Amino acid sequence: MLTKSMSKNKIKISQQDTIDSSQDKGDISSDNSELKSRLSVSDKEILKVLLSPDNGIKRSSLLLASKLGIPQTTVLRRRKRLEKEFLTSSYTLNLEKFGWRRIDLLIYTRNGKTDSVANRLLESEEVVYVGKSIGEHTIDLRVEIIIRDNSELLNILEKVKAMDGVNDVIWSEIVKVVGRKRSIPSRIIDML
Repeated sequence: MLTKSMSKNKIKISQQDTIDSSQDKGDISSDNSELKSRLSVSDKEILKVLLSPDNGIKRSSLLLASKLGIPQTTVLRRRKRLEKEFLTSSYTLNLEKFGWRRIDLLIYTRNGKTDSVANRLLESEEVVYVGKSIGEHTIDLRVEIIIRDNSELLNILEKVKAMDGVNDVIWSEIVKVVGRKRSIPSRIIDML
């Protein structure tokens, strides 16, 4: 049986939790439809800290061990497994500090040409991301571009509108981040 006690800034896991060796390897069933790996309580607590907005602070294993009240060697071992099997990481440059802007284009395609439009957009130097989307029937692609000014935005919008297979394009820009939360809610992490 595993119990946790929480204080203001420290989570103490009172008994070492374990997972069996088949879970530790993250095996996938023969039909690849179900992930058999389960996360331990320690894994979940480590994930909650790692996935919290960090305001540029790199989470060290020593900090995690101290905050969670578990041995640093356990944190190192579990973190290595989590990073190998479940986590992805990336850096993002704060372009606004250099006078650049990040814009989302929401594109409505026609005649079944979503993939060809997406591939042509990826050839453009300003485009950093293209994703197919579902939901709103007039948005088939979400495209992220980097521009400096409205003149550049207007030129790109005109090029996109002129592409074969594009029905319409609208754009959106985040002008202020109101706040950030953990990228995955604790409730969902607890269900993993």
